[in-house]
Amino acid sequence: MKFSLNIDHFATVRNARGGQQPDPVAAALIAEQAGADGIVCHLREDRRHINERDVRLLRELIKTKLDLEMAATDEIIKIACDVGPELATLVPEKRQELTTEGGLNVIDNISRLKETIAELHESEIEVSLFVEPDLEQIDASAEINSDFIEIHTGVFANALSEEEQFDELERIRAAVKHAKKLGLGVNAGHGLDYHNIKVFREVPDIDEVSIGHAVVAHSMFVGIERAVKEMIALLRK
Repeated sequence: MKFSLNIDHFATVRNARGGQQPDPVAAALIAEQAGADGIVCHLREDRRHINERDVRLLRELIKTKLDLEMAATDEIIKIACDVGPELATLVPEKRQELTTEGGLNVIDNISRLKETIAELHESEIEVSLFVEPDLEQIDASAEINSDFIEIHTGVFANALSEEEQFDELERIRAAVKHAKKLGLGVNAGHGLDYHNIKVFREVPDIDEVSIGHAVVAHSMFVGIERAVKEMIALLRK
Protein backbone atom coordinates (compact mmCIF):
# COMPACT_ATOMS: atom_id res chain seq x y z
CA MET A 1 0.00 0.00 0.00
CA LYS A 2 1.37 3.39 -1.02
CA PHE A 3 1.43 6.46 1.23
CA SER A 4 0.93 10.05 0.13
CA LEU A 5 1.39 12.96 2.51
CA ASN A 6 -1.14 15.77 2.53
CA ILE A 7 0.84 18.94 3.23
CA ASP A 8 -2.07 21.38 3.67
CA HIS A 9 -1.53 21.99 7.36
CA PHE A 10 2.09 23.01 7.00
CA ALA A 11 0.56 25.86 5.01
CA THR A 12 -2.03 26.42 7.75
CA VAL A 13 0.78 27.10 10.24
CA ARG A 14 2.56 29.36 7.76
CA ASN A 15 -0.55 31.38 7.04
CA ALA A 16 -1.32 31.89 10.74
CA ARG A 17 1.44 34.52 10.81
CA GLY A 18 1.16 35.62 7.19
CA GLY A 19 4.83 34.88 6.58
CA GLN A 20 6.85 32.32 4.65
CA GLN A 21 7.58 29.65 7.27
CA PRO A 22 7.11 26.76 7.44
CA ASP A 23 7.22 26.31 3.69
CA PRO A 24 4.91 23.42 2.67
CA VAL A 25 6.97 22.85 -0.47
CA ALA A 26 10.10 22.25 1.63
CA ALA A 27 8.07 19.86 3.79
CA ALA A 28 7.02 17.97 0.66
CA LEU A 29 10.62 17.56 -0.48
CA ILE A 30 11.70 16.23 2.93
CA ALA A 31 8.75 13.81 2.89
CA GLU A 32 9.78 12.51 -0.52
CA GLN A 33 13.30 11.90 0.70
CA ALA A 34 11.86 10.03 3.69
CA GLY A 35 9.98 7.66 1.37
CA ALA A 36 6.54 9.17 0.71
CA ASP A 37 5.10 7.90 -2.57
CA GLY A 38 3.33 11.13 -3.37
CA ILE A 39 2.28 14.58 -2.21
CA VAL A 40 -1.32 15.75 -1.80
CA CYS A 41 -2.51 19.33 -1.52
CA HIS A 42 -5.95 20.94 -1.62
CA LEU A 43 -6.20 24.22 -3.53
CA ARG A 44 -9.37 25.64 -2.03
CA GLU A 45 -11.32 28.50 -3.56
CA ASP A 46 -10.64 30.64 -0.48
CA ARG A 47 -6.90 29.70 -0.43
CA ARG A 48 -7.06 29.15 3.33
CA HIS A 49 -3.87 27.07 3.30
CA ILE A 50 -2.30 25.98 -0.01
CA ASN A 51 -1.98 28.72 -2.61
CA GLU A 52 -1.25 28.74 -6.32
CA ARG A 53 2.43 29.46 -5.75
CA ASP A 54 2.69 26.28 -3.67
CA VAL A 55 1.01 24.17 -6.35
CA ARG A 56 3.21 25.44 -9.14
CA LEU A 57 6.41 24.96 -7.15
CA LEU A 58 5.34 21.46 -6.14
CA ARG A 59 4.77 20.59 -9.80
CA GLU A 60 8.23 21.88 -10.65
CA LEU A 61 10.15 20.29 -7.78
CA ILE A 62 8.67 17.02 -6.54
CA LYS A 63 9.78 13.79 -8.19
CA THR A 64 7.04 11.38 -7.10
CA LYS A 65 3.35 12.12 -7.74
CA LEU A 66 1.29 15.27 -7.25
CA ASP A 67 -2.35 14.75 -6.24
CA LEU A 68 -4.29 18.01 -6.42
CA GLU A 69 -7.47 17.96 -4.36
CA MET A 70 -9.99 20.39 -5.80
CA ALA A 71 -13.60 21.37 -6.22
CA ALA A 72 -15.12 21.14 -9.69
CA THR A 73 -15.14 24.91 -10.29
CA ASP A 74 -14.09 26.65 -13.48
CA GLU A 75 -11.24 28.57 -11.86
CA ILE A 76 -9.64 25.56 -10.17
CA ILE A 77 -10.15 23.30 -13.19
CA LYS A 78 -8.30 25.84 -15.34
CA ILE A 79 -5.39 25.94 -12.87
CA ALA A 80 -5.26 22.14 -12.71
CA CYS A 81 -5.16 21.79 -16.49
CA ASP A 82 -2.35 24.36 -16.63
CA VAL A 83 -0.29 22.82 -13.81
CA GLY A 84 -0.76 19.18 -14.82
CA PRO A 85 -0.76 17.07 -11.64
CA GLU A 86 -0.62 13.32 -12.11
CA LEU A 87 -3.94 13.02 -10.28
CA ALA A 88 -6.82 15.41 -9.58
CA THR A 89 -9.06 14.35 -6.70
CA LEU A 90 -12.46 16.01 -6.89
CA VAL A 91 -13.92 16.76 -3.47
CA PRO A 92 -16.95 18.64 -2.12
CA GLU A 93 -16.09 22.02 -0.70
CA LYS A 94 -17.94 24.37 1.65
CA ARG A 95 -16.49 27.69 2.79
CA GLN A 96 -17.49 27.26 6.45
CA GLU A 97 -16.14 23.75 6.96
CA LEU A 98 -12.92 23.20 8.93
CA THR A 99 -12.04 20.19 6.79
CA THR A 100 -13.80 18.13 4.13
CA GLU A 101 -16.89 16.74 5.81
CA GLY A 102 -17.94 13.90 3.52
CA GLY A 103 -17.87 12.40 0.09
CA LEU A 104 -19.17 13.76 -3.20
CA ASN A 105 -22.76 13.11 -4.19
CA VAL A 106 -21.79 11.84 -7.62
CA ILE A 107 -25.32 10.75 -8.51
CA ASP A 108 -26.87 14.20 -8.00
CA ASN A 109 -24.00 16.01 -9.77
CA ILE A 110 -23.27 13.49 -12.48
CA SER A 111 -23.44 15.85 -15.49
CA ARG A 112 -21.08 18.44 -14.01
CA LEU A 113 -18.63 15.82 -12.79
CA LYS A 114 -18.67 14.02 -16.14
CA GLU A 115 -17.79 17.29 -17.91
CA THR A 116 -15.01 17.99 -15.40
CA ILE A 117 -13.51 14.52 -15.75
CA ALA A 118 -13.53 14.82 -19.55
CA GLU A 119 -11.81 18.23 -19.36
CA LEU A 120 -9.10 16.93 -17.03
CA HIS A 121 -8.59 13.85 -19.18
CA GLU A 122 -8.02 16.14 -22.18
CA SER A 123 -5.06 17.53 -20.24
CA GLU A 124 -3.84 13.97 -19.54
CA ILE A 125 -4.69 14.18 -15.84
CA GLU A 126 -6.11 11.12 -14.13
CA VAL A 127 -9.12 11.74 -11.92
CA SER A 128 -10.25 10.41 -8.55
CA LEU A 129 -13.63 11.08 -6.92
CA PHE A 130 -13.78 11.38 -3.13
CA VAL A 131 -16.82 9.30 -2.13
CA GLU A 132 -18.42 7.51 0.77
CA PRO A 133 -18.11 3.70 0.79
CA ASP A 134 -21.47 3.53 -1.00
CA LEU A 135 -21.88 1.12 -3.91
CA GLU A 136 -24.29 3.33 -5.86
CA GLN A 137 -21.91 6.30 -5.69
CA ILE A 138 -19.08 4.04 -6.84
CA ASP A 139 -21.19 2.78 -9.76
CA ALA A 140 -21.84 6.38 -10.79
CA SER A 141 -18.11 7.16 -10.54
CA ALA A 142 -17.29 4.33 -12.92
CA GLU A 143 -20.10 5.35 -15.27
CA ILE A 144 -18.56 8.80 -15.85
CA ASN A 145 -15.05 7.42 -16.45
CA SER A 146 -13.30 8.28 -13.22
CA ASP A 147 -9.94 6.52 -12.97
CA PHE A 148 -9.96 6.20 -9.17
CA ILE A 149 -12.15 6.68 -6.20
CA GLU A 150 -10.88 7.83 -2.83
CA ILE A 151 -12.97 6.34 -0.06
CA HIS A 152 -13.86 8.74 2.74
CA THR A 153 -12.65 7.11 5.97
CA GLY A 154 -13.86 9.86 8.28
CA VAL A 155 -16.84 7.94 9.62
CA PHE A 156 -14.53 5.06 10.51
CA ALA A 157 -11.99 7.40 12.13
CA ASN A 158 -14.64 9.19 14.21
CA ALA A 159 -16.52 6.09 15.36
CA LEU A 160 -17.26 6.19 19.08
CA SER A 161 -17.35 2.44 19.66
CA GLU A 162 -15.57 -0.64 18.39
CA GLU A 163 -18.87 -1.91 16.99
CA GLU A 164 -19.40 1.26 14.94
CA GLN A 165 -15.81 1.13 13.75
CA PHE A 166 -16.12 -2.53 12.76
CA ASP A 167 -19.36 -1.90 10.84
CA GLU A 168 -17.83 0.98 8.92
CA LEU A 169 -14.71 -1.04 8.16
CA GLU A 170 -16.92 -3.75 6.65
CA ARG A 171 -18.59 -1.10 4.46
CA ILE A 172 -15.15 0.02 3.33
CA ARG A 173 -14.08 -3.54 2.55
CA ALA A 174 -17.19 -4.10 0.42
CA ALA A 175 -16.72 -0.77 -1.35
CA VAL A 176 -13.09 -1.52 -2.19
CA LYS A 177 -13.97 -4.94 -3.59
CA HIS A 178 -16.83 -3.47 -5.66
CA ALA A 179 -14.68 -0.66 -7.07
CA LYS A 180 -11.97 -3.08 -8.10
CA LYS A 181 -14.51 -5.22 -9.96
CA LEU A 182 -15.47 -2.11 -11.92
CA GLY A 183 -11.83 -1.47 -12.84
CA LEU A 184 -11.33 1.55 -10.61
CA GLY A 185 -8.20 2.32 -8.65
CA VAL A 186 -8.90 2.74 -4.95
CA ASN A 187 -7.37 5.26 -2.56
CA ALA A 188 -8.54 6.04 0.96
CA GLY A 189 -8.22 8.91 3.37
CA HIS A 190 -9.56 11.31 5.97
CA GLY A 191 -9.00 11.11 9.72
CA LEU A 192 -6.42 8.34 9.51
CA ASP A 193 -3.63 8.41 12.10
CA TYR A 194 -0.86 6.33 13.65
CA HIS A 195 -3.35 4.22 15.61
CA ASN A 196 -6.29 3.51 13.34
CA ILE A 197 -4.20 3.04 10.19
CA LYS A 198 -3.06 -0.39 11.35
CA VAL A 199 -6.31 -2.16 10.41
CA PHE A 200 -5.98 -1.01 6.82
CA ARG A 201 -3.06 -3.35 6.36
CA GLU A 202 -5.76 -6.05 6.40
CA VAL A 203 -7.90 -4.42 3.69
CA PRO A 204 -6.68 -5.80 0.37
CA ASP A 205 -6.73 -3.81 -2.85
CA ILE A 206 -6.42 -0.29 -1.42
CA ASP A 207 -3.78 1.21 -3.66
CA GLU A 208 -2.87 4.21 -1.54
CA VAL A 209 -3.76 6.10 1.62
CA SER A 210 -3.62 9.88 1.93
CA ILE A 211 -2.81 11.19 5.41
CA GLY A 212 -2.09 14.75 6.46
CA HIS A 213 -3.06 16.21 9.81
CA ALA A 214 -1.78 13.34 11.97
CA VAL A 215 1.62 13.33 10.29
CA VAL A 216 1.93 17.12 10.34
CA ALA A 217 1.06 17.17 14.05
CA HIS A 218 3.54 14.38 14.88
CA SER A 219 6.27 16.10 12.88
CA MET A 220 6.13 19.05 15.27
CA PHE A 221 7.60 16.76 17.93
CA VAL A 222 9.85 14.42 15.94
CA GLY A 223 10.50 16.17 12.62
CA ILE A 224 9.04 15.52 9.17
CA GLU A 225 11.46 12.78 8.14
CA ARG A 226 10.83 10.63 11.21
CA ALA A 227 7.07 11.25 11.16
CA VAL A 228 6.85 10.06 7.54
CA LYS A 229 9.09 7.06 8.11
CA GLU A 230 7.07 5.97 11.15
CA MET A 231 3.83 6.08 9.16
CA ILE A 232 5.34 4.12 6.29
CA ALA A 233 6.63 1.51 8.76
CA LEU A 234 3.13 1.08 10.20
CA LEU A 235 1.65 0.63 6.74
CA ARG A 236 4.18 -1.95 5.60
CA LYS A 237 4.89 -3.81 8.83
